[in-house]
Amino acid sequence: MDRAQLADFLRTRREALQPEDVGLGRGPRRRTSGLRREEVASLSDMSVDYYSRLERGSGPQPSVQMLAAIARGLRLTLNERDHLLRLAGHNAPARTARSDHVSPGLMRIIDRLQDTPAQVMTDLGETLVQTAPARTLFGDETRYTGFARSIVYRWFTDPAARRVYPSEDHDLLSRAFTADLRTTLAKHGPRSRPAQVAEALLSTSAEFAELWAAHEVTNSHHFEKRVQHPDVGVMTLQCQVLQDQEQYQSLLILTASPGTDSHRRLGLLALTGSITTPAEPGVATRP
Repeated sequence: MDRAQLADFLRTRREALQPEDVGLGRGPRRRTSGLRREEVASLSDMSVDYYSRLERGSGPQPSVQMLAAIARGLRLTLNERDHLLRLAGHNAPARTARSDHVSPGLMRIIDRLQDTPAQVMTDLGETLVQTAPARTLFGDETRYTGFARSIVYRWFTDPAARRVYPSEDHDLLSRAFTADLRTTLAKHGPRSRPAQVAEALLSTSAEFAELWAAHEVTNSHHFEKRVQHPDVGVMTLQCQVLQDQEQYQSLLILTASPGTDSHRRLGLLALTGSITTPAEPGVATRP
């Protein structure tokens, strides 16, 4: 671990970012060149003290997971992320098409959507980044580990995962999630992570096994979805998708038609962070 170079790299990257680059207001009293340390710490979901110690060259060796969070907070490119890992004494992961690293381009877009439910997901249904309204609507989907990171796995193994959708839509969504997983498995191959998720579901969910045996590959998703929240009820939302083909990631943006009850209810979710979030499904322990 090269503490001096790591500290210098973090400082220069922090000073290169402006508040507007990450969706923050500049404010009238800002004197700092670039972002403040506390702003980077917040963007990286860590304490100010921990991040500040790294930038001063006095912190412990950060884990790969902590470095990934910092890379996302500082909006680093893949090359910059790999450089950060090496400075901290870790090997950079082998480059594959499937990556959990969100590109700076997608991050810049989601930074400007902080009043809108939006999230970046992998093609396996793993949520990587959420805006605050998305967390209010769906709960914190970035906290899961193992197979439970995938909404497809949670859908068939934890009943609580279905509470955000009206019960009359569950059959259609079950078919859609199954078809999505089959398409993703074919794209990545029989030794891939999607194949492992499918194998685990075949042994745990009779519903999934029946749908899987039907070999349905037509994408049943609609750009219009109905979602529900315990405080505001059912909303009809339009789902726009922006895809990053190189990393098999998608940015999902949920909006409602102006003048509708759904638009009013969605606005209420976006304006308050104190509304009760949906009950969190349990975190599965499979690898």
